[in-house]
Amino acid sequence: MTHVLDPDALSAGAPLRPEPPAPFSDVTRSDAALRAFLHGLPGVDQVGAEARVGVLATRSIKTTAKAWAIDTAISMVDLTTLEGADTPGKVRSLAAKAKQPDPTDPSCPQVAAVCVYGDLAGVARKALEGTGIHTAAVATAFPSGRASRAVKLADVRDAVAGGADEIDMVIDRGAFLAGRYLDVYDEIVAVKETCGDAHLKVILETGELVTLDNVRRASCLAMLAGGDFIKTSTGKISPAATLPVCLVMMEAVRDFRAATGRQVGVKPAGGIRTTKDAIRHLVLVNEVAGPDWLSPERFRFGASGLLNDLLLQRQKLHSGHYSGPDHVSVD
Repeated sequence: MTHVLDPDALSAGAPLRPEPPAPFSDVTRSDAALRAFLHGLPGVDQVGAEARVGVLATRSIKTTAKAWAIDTAISMVDLTTLEGADTPGKVRSLAAKAKQPDPTDPSCPQVAAVCVYGDLAGVARKALEGTGIHTAAVATAFPSGRASRAVKLADVRDAVAGGADEIDMVIDRGAFLAGRYLDVYDEIVAVKETCGDAHLKVILETGELVTLDNVRRASCLAMLAGGDFIKTSTGKISPAATLPVCLVMMEAVRDFRAATGRQVGVKPAGGIRTTKDAIRHLVLVNEVAGPDWLSPERFRFGASGLLNDLLLQRQKLHSGHYSGPDHVSVD
């Protein structure tokens, strides 16, 4: 992004505001301009969205396609532990599972990333060294986002310094719902700059945004600010990831690429627990945005329990019968 002079920022001693990609180069010049742009986006037909995902959810996936879908979903998992009782030992155990999800089958793909709190990023990074699996860390006062910007940016710096090469930030939902869109935009921009070379996933917490129209607005806002991924949820509130929400976000990234040429990823997180859930999301991705998003570089599942079900279903396809739950590790 190029930078443009922002008189308000200069008077406050703040950094220059980056210019969004064309054709949106002037929408962040003021609160009023950004509000007019976001509220000028086409409205979302909630009934239509629910009907469409209902139809897509009935698609029949045959054995060969199902095997591909299961392996693809495994490769897209951000294997996650975000509990107050997390320990270095638990993170190392999770990293071992990420590297070899099914110890009995070396053909099973690795997951995409291990996602932890920032203070444990160094433990995860060391355990994953040489594997190509990413170390993701939540930051910016996750999950509430209730902290000063200085604290949030320090949180990001600590996580990156500790070894995170992906940062999952939460937006200020209070500011967004109050219509302070430029504040939200500027904070994402600041976090992106603080990330350095680390990729940024912007968590919208869609369950708190109330409407699908707000989901579309928040998605566009996060992409304009430079987010590499938009993510549905922290997984800490309900509802979290739902198919209608994912539909709106996939439409948003598709339209954003058509307008700017930049492809942004999507990460549904929270409540995706079964292979059936994962396959429904993959069908939706393919039908709405296209196969360019069917890779871990552009689509992720934020999950902890999902991987075990994928492994059990994978074993069923290979052996013809279900293994017991003791054939997968308990996270």
